[in-house]
Amino acid sequence: MAEAPACPQCGSKRVWKDGLRYLNNGEAVQRYICRSCGYRFSDPNRPQKNLKTRHAINNSRCGSRALALLEPRGEWAMKECAETGDGHAGATTKQNQEIKGKIIEFLWWMKKQNYSRTTIQTYGSVLTLMAKRNIDLMDPEAVKEYLAKLKCSQAHKHVIAAAYTLFIKHQGLSWDPPRYRLNRKLPFIPTEAELDALIAGASRKMAAFLQTLKETAMRLGEAVKLKWENVDLNRGLITLNDPEKNGRPRIFNISPKLVNMLAALPKTSEYVFGSPNKIVKASGFYQLRRKLAHKLGNPRLLKIGLHTFRHWKATMLYHETKDPVYVMEFLGHKNLDTTLLYIQLDKALFKENSDNFIVKTAKNPEEIKQLLEVGFEYVCSKDGLLFFRKRK
Repeated sequence: MAEAPACPQCGSKRVWKDGLRYLNNGEAVQRYICRSCGYRFSDPNRPQKNLKTRHAINNSRCGSRALALLEPRGEWAMKECAETGDGHAGATTKQNQEIKGKIIEFLWWMKKQNYSRTTIQTYGSVLTLMAKRNIDLMDPEAVKEYLAKLKCSQAHKHVIAAAYTLFIKHQGLSWDPPRYRLNRKLPFIPTEAELDALIAGASRKMAAFLQTLKETAMRLGEAVKLKWENVDLNRGLITLNDPEKNGRPRIFNISPKLVNMLAALPKTSEYVFGSPNKIVKASGFYQLRRKLAHKLGNPRLLKIGLHTFRHWKATMLYHETKDPVYVMEFLGHKNLDTTLLYIQLDKALFKENSDNFIVKTAKNPEEIKQLLEVGFEYVCSKDGLLFFRKRK
């Protein structure tokens, strides 16, 4: 295998392959990107490959390059298609080349600043799309005009503005970002039977994955990165030491059902559920959801996402305990305000019974035991009697 060339800008040999540039005659030139300085260049010592591909045949069609992070090492990859320019496929204007180079440098800077993989991918997609649409990223007013005309939600515009704010700051410039009102919508809460229907119709690995989400309320990224070393099947415990969104580490007691499901999985990887690629796992779930919604004749299943399991668990926990602090700790939240959503959901879902109770009294351990076994909750004691209540 031939050795990669050194970067002509800084001399570093820490370079990655960066896609191919397809020419009008069907030939392709290997491109590289330097991991040290972000400079993009073609290999001057390697001859061009004669590749007669559809990229060369369709050279009049404009393309784009998509930014991504390779699994699982987090390396940069570039997929580059033919572009029309000065009459040669693969040619771009000097301004476009400079903007794309600045985006690469910015994303590599985010990587070095330890931004999350998801944030880097999102910001890269946003900026690349604007560059593809010929928006001058060095002109804040042009970006404002683009956002004003863009037909999308306020939340999506907020993400675009956040990405551009960080990008323009990296370029040593500043702007006055538009104001967007973010209205948090109440999530869809399915019935437990609907969640169980998805689990029952899934493959062995997917069923164990969904059951884990149901019992632990992990986020997708937390669950796919779960390792066998953090699962104690003997004691029925799962430890989460790598939470997302700056959450708190947690430990969960899991049911014997989930213990058996996990024990039946093959241990061919350090990760419990195979590849830690969120996109792959989500894609498999969406196919399952669509198939079962059609098979069971229940379109409500199409409204269930992987994060819905977290919302469902949190809502049920609050309904059972009426303790928002406990729910906050279970979810790993650092701010109680985030958890208050589930109080609102509980009131909405169980409002028909919220103010109607059956009240009972007990005065000895046997009576107390009988009331607790049928769902009564202790309220207070007075005159030697213990008072219990249960919603009608």
